[in-house]
Amino acid sequence: MKALRIFFILFFTCSIMHLASAQDWANLERYRAANSKLSLLENNEDRVVFMGNSITEGWINIHPDFFKGKPYINRGIGGQTTPQMLIRFKQDVIDLKPAVVVILAGINDIAGNTGPSSIKMITDNIFSMAELAKANGIKVILCSVLPAADFPWRPGMDPGPKVVELNSHLEGYSQENDLIYVDYFSAMVDNANGLKHELGSDGVHPNVAGYLIMEPLLEKGIAQALKQR
Repeated sequence: MKALRIFFILFFTCSIMHLASAQDWANLERYRAANSKLSLLENNEDRVVFMGNSITEGWINIHPDFFKGKPYINRGIGGQTTPQMLIRFKQDVIDLKPAVVVILAGINDIAGNTGPSSIKMITDNIFSMAELAKANGIKVILCSVLPAADFPWRPGMDPGPKVVELNSHLEGYSQENDLIYVDYFSAMVDNANGLKHELGSDGVHPNVAGYLIMEPLLEKGIAQALKQR
């Protein structure tokens, strides 16, 4: 009987934890408090919001100097896919009233983090975020997905060709809709469509050297976007 009681306690505990997670599938709670504490825009402040996954979230931890003294707001959440980002886009981007949004997304969709995704499903979500931003007077920077030859958490999926295909669609859409496209991929890819070893130890996430490659490319894009306002 004691073993049975322990089993049911564990079962119901796990069920409650799963239900809580399911109720906030997009992780809207993650930045809700931080968003409420943001000060009003100061005169001539060109706020830039970074929307993304662990590559964006890790940026401010691995190389915080890039964000210091700048009106840059990091809204990355590790592991997220584009449908999750689309759900929280109003709260974590539009309501913050930025001048520019930087969207770096899609690699976790390719990995199947929230289920199978086609390239069209990914681009539909990214393009919807771009359209929401444009409708609210926010300049959009679409970033290429970083190269990845394999996923350490889901090996054997051969993501390289899908990343190339996704980036082709992102670049084409940017050109057709007068958006800024920042190409990290070309500067970071090795001869196997993977991330150069010296730019990240796990083949997916950049290290400091990787972010130092990305930063001047993005700052050029941000400057260009602000000139278009």
